[in-house]
Amino acid sequence: MSSVYRKIKGGITAPLGFLSSAVSAGVKNPDAERLDMALISSEMECVAAGTFTTNRVKAAPVKVSQTHLRDGNVRAILVNSGNANACTGVSGLQDARKCTRIVGKLLDLKQSQVAVCSTGVIGLPMPMVRIEPKLSDLVTGLKRKEGTAVAQAIMTSDTCHKEISVSLTIAGKKVKIGSCAKGAGMINPHMATMLCFVTTDAKLTKDALSAFVSQSVETSFNRITIDGDMSTNDSVIMLANGACGGGAIRRGTADAKKFQEALDYVMLEMAKSLVRDGERVTKFVTVNVKGAKSYNDAKKVAEAVANSSLVKCSWNGNDPNWGRIIHAVGYSKAMVKEELIDIHIGGLAACLGGLEANVSMDALRKKVAADAFIIEINLNLCEGEYTIYSSDLSPEYVDFNRSEYAYWKQARKDGLTKQ
Repeated sequence: MSSVYRKIKGGITAPLGFLSSAVSAGVKNPDAERLDMALISSEMECVAAGTFTTNRVKAAPVKVSQTHLRDGNVRAILVNSGNANACTGVSGLQDARKCTRIVGKLLDLKQSQVAVCSTGVIGLPMPMVRIEPKLSDLVTGLKRKEGTAVAQAIMTSDTCHKEISVSLTIAGKKVKIGSCAKGAGMINPHMATMLCFVTTDAKLTKDALSAFVSQSVETSFNRITIDGDMSTNDSVIMLANGACGGGAIRRGTADAKKFQEALDYVMLEMAKSLVRDGERVTKFVTVNVKGAKSYNDAKKVAEAVANSSLVKCSWNGNDPNWGRIIHAVGYSKAMVKEELIDIHIGGLAACLGGLEANVSMDALRKKVAADAFIIEINLNLCEGEYTIYSSDLSPEYVDFNRSEYAYWKQARKDGLTKQ
């Protein structure tokens, strides 16, 4: 843990001036009682920034939130789980906009000051008959210290909620950063189905906040992969309301460096928690690549290894198969020289100079049998480095993702589809 910041309790509502609420609307199943809608709101004006999926197929809430972040200072975030509102055409956009309009009116905000996010099954219309009545409940239920409920409400295939908050001192003022996230499948670099919301009571200029978010996302959510699939709904949105007082933190200053370090930690911890909770995964694997000709080459190698189904299957089977790793290195399209490649597994040399190292196979198996381990690949060409966080591929993952029929069955009951 850095001396710059310390972990505190509170999650998304740890920073001053933020309220939240969560309700059960039965978005996916009207008989279910789990929390599935949430609202985060600032009591004062905010600056906001976000990053979204680079998938060319984007969900309606992504399109709406991107527009609102450009047009105004977003001050509230409405989110639901159970339905992604993706590939739902004009009606999906109308539903997303209607939700922001209603919430904006209830909060006495402009519609453009409300962002909207959704996560769940793709292709089904939103069950607005159950969602609309709950919007007023979310607004009237806004409270402090409800951060954990928000983290629970945004879960889909997650097995646990994910939240974190930290405190640091900048220019004599105590600054707090809070966050919650969800995601367990459809996770791949360049925004991984994941959502992350971040709040801070620091005072930031809009350009500084955008720069902070972009850098932190690049070193966190763009460095994780579970299954190599990129979602239609990925969103990271951060709100800063300046409630802690003091002057604005500006780019290029010592204060900015401290804030960036704390934000990097928050987002990286959230990103790692998504991988650890991957759908039925059993291993958390860090892939470090160094000695590449360039940063981009190191990235190509890391992503090729971390996304290889063969490599991930061997990890699940406790098999230290460095041959599968080096073959992925070779097809990564990076500059490599076979006779220079070194591969270490859990600190033990498995391959040196492109050849099998003199090491006990039993010792290597013990390393891969651990819940977490590191794969280090040295190309021995130059100084390019890159790190990515990945998981294994289990039979249970395949079984879990074989069918989403239950979603469509309920949608047919709701009259939302004829399938």
